[in-house]
Amino acid sequence: MSDANTPRERRRDEEGHDEQPTGIDELLERVRAGYARVEAREAFDAARAGEALLVDIRYAALRERDGLIPGALVVERNELEWRLDPRGSHRLPEATSHDVRAIVICNEGYASSLAAASLHQLGLHRATDLVGGFQAWKAAGLPVTP
Repeated sequence: MSDANTPRERRRDEEGHDEQPTGIDELLERVRAGYARVEAREAFDAARAGEALLVDIRYAALRERDGLIPGALVVERNELEWRLDPRGSHRLPEATSHDVRAIVICNEGYASSLAAASLHQLGLHRATDLVGGFQAWKAAGLPVTP
């Protein structure tokens, strides 16, 4: 058992140098390199053509304050993986296969990047997120309902 005052063992790279923990900016850069993010107009067109699911993960207070994207699925962030896993017992009816193109939308496009990366880990290889999030959607003049 470790004593609370005992320093944790340092992580070392292949050459034995101390590794620094990954910061959030580096993590975002790394996960975003794994897929192509989409702009608001592209997301709108894909959803309208039936080629993508828009998945709004903003928390309730933001949805109440700023409105909703018509037709978007509202899925709380803490339920996202359970709702979109096609093999999961709590999946949404729209989560039909690992080929579903889900475009995750948060408020400004940060949390959605991490969420899309998590969906990739579940095998949803076409998952992506909206650059700039809901705020970019709204700024582009795309439909929003109160």
